[in-house]
Amino acid sequence: MLQEIKASWALLLGIGFIMLGNGLQGTLLGVRASLEGFDVFTTGVVMSFYFSGMLVGSILTPKLVSRVGHIRVFAALASTASIAILLHSIYINPYTWSLMRFVTGICFSGLFVVSESWLNDRASNENRGAILSVYMVVITLGMGSGQFLLNVADPASTELFILISVIISFALVPILLTARPAPAFDQGVSMSIFALYKVSPLAVISNALTGAAHGTAFSLGAVYGLQKGFDNSLLALFMASFLWGGFLLQWPIGRLSDKYGRRGVMLITSLVAVILCSLASAWDTTSSSYIPLIVVLGGSVMPMYSLCIAYASDRLSPEQIVSASGAMFMAGGIGLSIGPILVAFAMSSFGPDVYFIGIAIAFVAISLAVLNSMRYREVTPEDVEEQSPMLAAGVIGTPIAAFAAPDAQDYAVALEEDELEQLDDSDEWSQAPMAGPETAIPDTDEASEEDHY
Repeated sequence: MLQEIKASWALLLGIGFIMLGNGLQGTLLGVRASLEGFDVFTTGVVMSFYFSGMLVGSILTPKLVSRVGHIRVFAALASTASIAILLHSIYINPYTWSLMRFVTGICFSGLFVVSESWLNDRASNENRGAILSVYMVVITLGMGSGQFLLNVADPASTELFILISVIISFALVPILLTARPAPAFDQGVSMSIFALYKVSPLAVISNALTGAAHGTAFSLGAVYGLQKGFDNSLLALFMASFLWGGFLLQWPIGRLSDKYGRRGVMLITSLVAVILCSLASAWDTTSSSYIPLIVVLGGSVMPMYSLCIAYASDRLSPEQIVSASGAMFMAGGIGLSIGPILVAFAMSSFGPDVYFIGIAIAFVAISLAVLNSMRYREVTPEDVEEQSPMLAAGVIGTPIAAFAAPDAQDYAVALEEDELEQLDDSDEWSQAPMAGPETAIPDTDEASEEDHY
């Protein structure tokens, strides 16, 4: 696994800087929207355009990668995202911000698809959970560190917007200077979200619900904090705590999923997230134990995305990885787009504490989806390879009561449909040769002596 990580160091470093800028950007826009007088629902709608852009980006990126390759697509999207954040500081109104958030969503979705398909190409089923956990550690470390940059300058000025643009632009340097080529890619297999659902319903459903939870956490976290009276320092610490919790637990949870199975780990982390969200909604925000609680909550909430990706990737062939990454982002984008809007509406009606209840509801639904999936044992390609070949149909029973079996496929169909009696009466069955003279059933008295042998 270390070899695969070393081979992708430039990608991990680049995505780390991208997320450093993204972490600051999300919190900054939430704070600035409140300073500019946007109401809670308007802020939720504006922020949700980012996730609508992710939906579009998940569709476009595989096509772009197939034409020009991973590195060029990464560079183009990062450059566009760098420009978009600057326009936020020039034109301050909900309409322009919505458009720029949409463009930013396209860019970041594409960056994620490129990064994850690149890493999945390096991984195997045995280490995929661990490698994706390293990737998520880099993401959470970047986003968590970005929160503290909110204290570098006044959110009401343009300085933080410029800083974000510089950070995102710098992310291109390690990618463009790497000596290692990106994986070859030929988009020979196209996979829609519906095709992916047929392969793994649980991965698609859980990823959409995870998107709703994550979208709520990061789109409305700043709004929640301001409504609860947090100053800029506490707000930055609150948002960072979510991500630092994910940073601390991402790797152990990924390793556990490799060792003990994805579904069991998904169920446990979902249930823990529900319990902790319920506690956080009623916790005293001035208590010294509040931030540690949010750290542990983040540790249960954040790893779910990589678990969904790993679960889906275990069931895909290598040539399906990039297209499936796009489909997974589309599933997540649906939740990301809808979740913040619904929770923002609920917060405007019932108060800020609905913020945690919205996240909890998403993880309750994930738990139910996992439990439903556990009712069935999924057949993997390895299971099929390990099966012994089916024996040809032959004589059934002892030589005393010998008869030729009907066609094995017909028998299986009849057994499944509970039509064995009809099969018994069919011509094929009735014409089967019965016991002949050489296997005639002897009289009981004549056979009694031979029965001892």
